[in-house]
Amino acid sequence: MSKVLEIYIAKTAKDPMQKMDSVELEAGQGIVGDRYHSETGTFSQKLAGLPDKELTLIESEKIDEFNREYGFNFNYGDFRRNIVTKGIALNDLPGKTFNLGGIRFRGVRLCEPCAYLANLLAPEVMSALVHKTGLRAQILDSGIIQAGDHLAI
Repeated sequence: MSKVLEIYIAKTAKDPMQKMDSVELEAGQGIVGDRYHSETGTFSQKLAGLPDKELTLIESEKIDEFNREYGFNFNYGDFRRNIVTKGIALNDLPGKTFNLGGIRFRGVRLCEPCAYLANLLAPEVMSALVHKTGLRAQILDSGIIQAGDHLAI
């Protein structure tokens, strides 16, 4: 069964990701308390006015595979995505509407690795995780999601 494994936010661009049990979502804006909701994220100016900034997701399986293949021990929050999923192929969701805990989202585009993330973690991130670092999604309904919520297309 597909589910939300972990949830993370950071108050500003440079802050470490903080693991949360639940978060409040504001449709068209993002996660209340997160850097992109307050427009203080690394790419806030670049993404201003776009739904790309509202929510990012990544598959736990891709992180686990990367750690195994390259001998790293990064935790899920190190990848700086908001939602860590289990049991869903996020690459299938651009252009599709899906639900997390009864709240609707629309997959916008893949969330590719960037030089910023590679500098924080390891250079291997850029080549090894192309098309594997998740999804950018638009929040269609306001509400609260929590770790353990089910994900359905």
